[in-house]
Amino acid sequence: MKPVSEENPDRSLRALLLLEAVACADTPLSLAQLSDRLEAPKATLLRMLVALERLGYLLREVDEKTYLLGPRASRLGLSLLRNDVMLERSRLILQTLVRQLGETCNLTALDGDCVIYIDRVETREPLRLHVEPGTHVPLHCTASGKLFLAQMPAQRRRAMLTHLELTPQTDRSITDVGVLESELERIHARGVGIDSEEFVRGMVAVAVPISNAEGHCVAALACHAPTARKSLNDLIEYIPRLQAAAAQLALSLTLESSRG
Repeated sequence: MKPVSEENPDRSLRALLLLEAVACADTPLSLAQLSDRLEAPKATLLRMLVALERLGYLLREVDEKTYLLGPRASRLGLSLLRNDVMLERSRLILQTLVRQLGETCNLTALDGDCVIYIDRVETREPLRLHVEPGTHVPLHCTASGKLFLAQMPAQRRRAMLTHLELTPQTDRSITDVGVLESELERIHARGVGIDSEEFVRGMVAVAVPISNAEGHCVAALACHAPTARKSLNDLIEYIPRLQAAAAQLALSLTLESSRG
């Protein structure tokens, strides 16, 4: 990234570069770290940090010395995913994938401490789980949710787990933080989220990340099926095709971001 001083001096553009730096970081950043990365004076950045925090685009960590994205910045990301042009592109990819796999596929995103369904294409099979786009589901017992947790920087994940309610949805839901952390480490290593009847009894699911150009997970592509028709191992065999579709979705997202 070019130093701020070499960019257009307009303050709004500098604020965007600041938000981009925070969004692309693996851990929350301090004022000194941001000043070093952007090659900008601390006094200039501090004024922007205070303004962005006041507007909800940034949050200060509990140590009050480091910054991470706030809820308003997250809503901007969700707005991009739910943009009509993006939804039209993603729907075509999902439809093709569902025809190949024969099972329901979903485009999901992180929304605070929940998963939100952005788009969904249903299987034609009569036995299926009906969930409307816009629905929120828990993080700790869904394939996408565990994937989002696993993809978080360790510091952010630990902070999330300290206040996340691990309410059991079925008798297979993980409700112990230590057990969940071990599961998240395995998911992080595999790069695939798995739900083994943890959200709905008799339903299994897998999820793969949709990553931006910096390699950060910005959304997930999931496929689920009833155990009466498919086993978890059956869905695991679909992972290469899910990953290929996720790469297409990532490209569409990049194109839409560039267009915007």
